[in-house]
Amino acid sequence: MSTSKPRDVQILPIATNTTAVRSRSWSRLRFEIEYALAKGTTANSYIIQADKIALIDPPGETFTQIYLAALQKRIDLKTIDYVILGHINPNRIATIKALWKLAPQVTFVCSNPGAKNLRTASENQDLPIMIMRGEETLNLGKGHNLQFIPTPNPRYPDHLCTYDPQTEILYSDKLFGAHICGDQVFDEGWESINEDRRYYFDCLMAPHPRQIETALDKIADLPIRVYATGHGPIVRYGLIELTKAYYQWISSAACDLTVALIYASAYGNTATLAQAIAHGITKAGVAVESINCEFTEPEEIRTAVEKSAGFIIGSPTLGGHAPTPVQTALGIVLSTATNNKLAGVFGSFGWSGEAVDLIENKLKDAGYKFGFDTIRVKFKPNDVTLQMCEEAATDFAQALKKAKKVRVPSLPATNLEQAVGRIVGSLCVVTAKEGDISSAMLASWVSQASFNPPGLTIAVAKDRALEMLMHSGNKFVLNILQEGNHIGLMKQFLKPFGPGEDRFANVPAEKSENGAPILTDSLAYLECSVQTRMESGDHWIVYATVDSGKVLKSDGVTAVHQRKTGSHY
Repeated sequence: MSTSKPRDVQILPIATNTTAVRSRSWSRLRFEIEYALAKGTTANSYIIQADKIALIDPPGETFTQIYLAALQKRIDLKTIDYVILGHINPNRIATIKALWKLAPQVTFVCSNPGAKNLRTASENQDLPIMIMRGEETLNLGKGHNLQFIPTPNPRYPDHLCTYDPQTEILYSDKLFGAHICGDQVFDEGWESINEDRRYYFDCLMAPHPRQIETALDKIADLPIRVYATGHGPIVRYGLIELTKAYYQWISSAACDLTVALIYASAYGNTATLAQAIAHGITKAGVAVESINCEFTEPEEIRTAVEKSAGFIIGSPTLGGHAPTPVQTALGIVLSTATNNKLAGVFGSFGWSGEAVDLIENKLKDAGYKFGFDTIRVKFKPNDVTLQMCEEAATDFAQALKKAKKVRVPSLPATNLEQAVGRIVGSLCVVTAKEGDISSAMLASWVSQASFNPPGLTIAVAKDRALEMLMHSGNKFVLNILQEGNHIGLMKQFLKPFGPGEDRFANVPAEKSENGAPILTDSLAYLECSVQTRMESGDHWIVYATVDSGKVLKSDGVTAVHQRKTGSHY
């Protein structure tokens, strides 16, 4: 998708007295993991114009100016009665402040935690706020008697859904969204964006399966025709299937091993790190219990730590110290968690970073072992930092899984396992680069899949670091290894790498047209574009078309991988 298009605002009616105002960015907005597919996004806002007028979910500051300009062409801002907020964060506050200056008559409608956030972030204790705890309604007239469903989770403790029985629309804010930008308003052909929806779920929802399931149960009995999402296409045609998928994805996220991820965030940076860490843990098949300790009762923290196999604590540094909620949570951890549990520490800071050092030293003094080197990030994280966080978290999860395995004597492979192991694959190295992020992996589950266009499939384990670069739209190089000259490259890409470590150090390589490294000691290489991928147990099956390629050693033979069992590589 072209990134040269300017940001714009799309306005159109979607139901009786109801209009969508979609602020569009055709390129990735900022360094956060849920934007990693780089397909742009829409920030969806809505207007209900009945006897009273309600504006729902104004966008963040990226769109403040173009959104308000477009809105003023559509409606007199002095006529708006209510501004309903599904959640409040520093990004959205900029638009809220600008809107209130233009429309000081409005009343803000939000959850109780949202009201606290709004007053604090806006630095205005006198804002007119109507708090919705779940039983109250708001009658706009003409049948639009709005209902409110608090759906909090650790990342968005103030999250609030709004339901309009007149149009049977659920204004779902973060739920059911996707970061995709396009002209399509509704989700016709929704199957084509399932990968994007799943990725969005894995980033934002999978770390909070218990809270997301509770949210789904709260809305289950409502007669809903449309999910008016905060991002991406509005859900109409695939609503039933997407709801079922959310339940299925929640179920697949559940497992016996759990990591307690405890954090607080002053400006959103520590929360972004926590999000990347949570994603790295869940992709390795370990569950996460995310805990925003600013909004969590001590007993809930204690329970989560007790049942967890390991814990990770994150904190900003404010005035040279950790915030009080983090200090309280650390005390709970030290008094609750046995020191055989794996630990991790991370945090962001502006000028110092004493909070991270304090937490690390307290845990070291108590005898805890660390699953990764402490992560310290100055100011806002970037793509490289987030990749490092995700890889560190995956290593953390894999260490927990390895520790849990009961050591038993190796048994001979069964006839079935021996038979599956007779499937032979060519030895290849997949290399990929996107912006400042690069990665690689040794692959033997590779097969040609189509003649026209020439295409192939690669099986990528879900916990591979490369997995983040193998989504539709990504490009990579398949380096096919040569028999008799493959041992060095095979050893290089089989060895364990530290989080964010350069896979290509001291490896002869040159840059391909798509940006990924070509390993010059390979037999041949293919430059490829990912078209789609399919979930297959503990792997993703990636289908890619071949854009170009070349044989580098015309007299060479492809190296193959012979296995004795089909139960492991």
